[in-house]
Amino acid sequence: MKVGVQLPEVEREYRWPEIRDIARTAEDVGFDSLWVGDHLLYRDEQGVRGPWEVWSVLAALAEVTQRVELGPLVASTSFHSPAMLAKKAVTVDEISGGRLILGLGAGWNQTEYEAYGFPYDHRVSRFEEAFTIIRTLIREGAIDFLGEFYQLREMELIPPARPDLPILIGSNGPRMLRIAAPHVQMWNTWYASYGNTPRGLGELMSIVDDAAHDVGRDPTEIVRTAAALVQLEGGTGRRAGTERPVTPPITGTADDIAAALHTLSEAGMGHIQLVVDPITTRSIEALAPVLERLRSAG
Repeated sequence: MKVGVQLPEVEREYRWPEIRDIARTAEDVGFDSLWVGDHLLYRDEQGVRGPWEVWSVLAALAEVTQRVELGPLVASTSFHSPAMLAKKAVTVDEISGGRLILGLGAGWNQTEYEAYGFPYDHRVSRFEEAFTIIRTLIREGAIDFLGEFYQLREMELIPPARPDLPILIGSNGPRMLRIAAPHVQMWNTWYASYGNTPRGLGELMSIVDDAAHDVGRDPTEIVRTAAALVQLEGGTGRRAGTERPVTPPITGTADDIAAALHTLSEAGMGHIQLVVDPITTRSIEALAPVLERLRSAG
């Protein structure tokens, strides 16, 4: 099982030098991947908060790291024209030397849609058209498309994507999964969606299995991934967005945390993204023994 870490979003104000240092520390201590949320604006009881733009951050991370995989967790297909999103993805993949995982979803935070002027209606139908465009450009390099929401004529993705650039779907919705299941290499769910427990994961993975069977695909071909909330000393409750109820985190000694994460591997996860509370270079360094124990356990 690969282990990644989600970088800071809006837990507090983070400037690029600190984000860069956290990313480099994660690579140094042995994490397999770095992930960045694709959000623009939050308004809730904590006030008004906004993170940095995801594709700009991913491009910078691609340059300041050497080994780790990189990805948006997950990119909203509503925030860019689909062809432009494909262009951004292949550009970041090129800068990184072929380390991008293209995570895609339909988005959910209505506040940022309204503030930035993006349409919020028919999100799944819009996603279906956008996903068709993006994955066709990534896999085939060109498309003519006449849909209800998007129209493209003689669109060619040049330079082309690498043939094996992996696409990840971030959704638990049956319709979304049926749209994506014939084409994606990976599936992801957020920790609040499964309660941060292996039992909750089992219930969600059955939905993924059903979607794969519905479209005639072997479910084992889709790598299962999940975010997992881990709280260390000094953590006060990490909430990147709006989460109710608050999900109990994984806590304890390095042995305790490693054992809890190992149960996610046993539940079928091929890749997990740690959402760490607090998210600092010090907390990333503190997780090095956890990674060692996971790898020694096989």
